Amino acid sequence: MAGINYAEQYARALAQSYPYVLNFGALYATENNGRYRMGEDGKTIYIPNISTTGRVAADRDTIATATRNYDNAWEPKTLSNQRKWSTLVHPKDIDQTNEVASIQNITRVFNEEQKFPEMDAYLISTLYKLWSSTDPKDSSKQAMTADATALAKENVLTVFDKLMLNMDNARVPANGRILYCTYEVQTMLKEAAGIIRNFDVQQGGGAINRSVSRIEEVQITGVPSTLMKTAYDFTAGWKPADSAKQVNLFLVHPNAVITPVSYQFAQLDPPTAVTEGKYIYYEESFEDVFILNRKQDALQFNVSDTIPSA
Repeated sequence: MAGINYAEQYARALAQSYPYVLNFGALYATENNGRYRMGEDGKTIYIPNISTTGRVAADRDTIATATRNYDNAWEPKTLSNQRKWSTLVHPKDIDQTNEVASIQNITRVFNEEQKFPEMDAYLISTLYKLWSSTDPKDSSKQAMTADATALAKENVLTVFDKLMLNMDNARVPANGRILYCTYEVQTMLKEAAGIIRNFDVQQGGGAINRSVSRIEEVQITGVPSTLMKTAYDFTAGWKPADSAKQVNLFLVHPNAVITPVSYQFAQLDPPTAVTEGKYIYYEESFEDVFILNRKQDALQFNVSDTIPSA
């Protein structure tokens, strides 16, 4: 019996799972992933960029020399995160009449306990690395600096307001922003908002504090602190790097990132002499995370050396 290639249906199934099982599912489901096509090499995306000049003074008596006042360039993004996983399965350990369901059960556990957390860890750490580093290929991309305020319920809304203001001044769309935070910081936000609301009521004021109203403008998603680090070791699976700092707040607009996943191969082969009578499953993929050029202001971070106490 020939091996069964599950690449197409497996990729579809994973795409349906991403928004629900990945902590950063909204970023893995960003519209940018369907907006740009993968190149023929299967690992490079070319994103078109158009720039124009501004307006100038005009008069009714003369005409200027016609010139081209726009420019078109291509922004290549090459996937470099190539990962693989395989396993042997003895026929006695599975229902031989239902191979697809059996490998789905195995890969489901693998996805939920290994792959998906790794993808979350890779996304947050890669975005932070790109955001906080210069780009030798793009002189307009400058290294950004994370807010390092030690968070507490007394100041967490002020810090959040600062990150929002940074985006406002960079003309990042207000609608659609997402705030990812550790569960400890999520508790701080709720407590701080409650304190301010109670204070406003006691003072007889009709207006809620501006920071509280702003927190209601964003979608808030709590993330385990282990998946909110600035660096990870991906040698085998994933684990926080020794040099990693804690990401407490990550404010982002999904239109600033692209998270292409290109599944190249996923196959289950039947038992053979080579595999000593066992089934063998193997998958390999290219996947990566990028910030679109000129959109680094649509990401804002607060980081610290340790996890703030809730």
